[in-house]
Amino acid sequence: MSVESIGTRVAEIDALLHAVNRGAAQPTQNFAQVLQTAQTPSATAQAATAAGGDVPFGAEIDAAATRYGVDPALLKGLIRQESGFDPTARSSAGATGLTQLMPATAAGLGVTDATDPAQAIDGGARYLRQQLDRFGGDPAKALAAYNAGPGAVQRFGGVPPYAETQNYVQKVLAFAAQYRGATTAQPLPTPPVTPSTGLNYSTV
Repeated sequence: MSVESIGTRVAEIDALLHAVNRGAAQPTQNFAQVLQTAQTPSATAQAATAAGGDVPFGAEIDAAATRYGVDPALLKGLIRQESGFDPTARSSAGATGLTQLMPATAAGLGVTDATDPAQAIDGGARYLRQQLDRFGGDPAKALAAYNAGPGAVQRFGGVPPYAETQNYVQKVLAFAAQYRGATTAQPLPTPPVTPSTGLNYSTV
């Protein structure tokens, strides 16, 4: 490589570094700002149906949501994040099924087969309802409890400062907002999802 080539390459790298530094200097949203945005549905979303969007097991999800008084869009978002609507999903920690229930949690909810979609959806909806009741109906705290355990939420007085849990809460709330704003004529895509590793550390 000639001296001229080296000089040109150094100049290119220097330009790239300046561009990266300029981008890094831009202010970024903190977790609270992202959370607020995700929790505030748009006018379009508010005007749309609560369930919204075609998803696998939609009828079962809507029925369980009605049975336990939870937002069907929130339950759909939870299932999408937990398992990508795959009833055979299993995490490295041993959480199983559509709603990724840990064995002890599933047993406490009366779920005998977490790979059975109907049982998994019912158990997940019931567990979500319990967390909503425990944390004053706050969906962010309830979702954090679903992911990291209610003890962690109580200990930190809100969403724990765990990257996985904060990311989880943001994604589920964003999915739920999408489902509220969706129509059956425009089904949402279901990307592959890696099951969470930290779900339901504590038992019911």
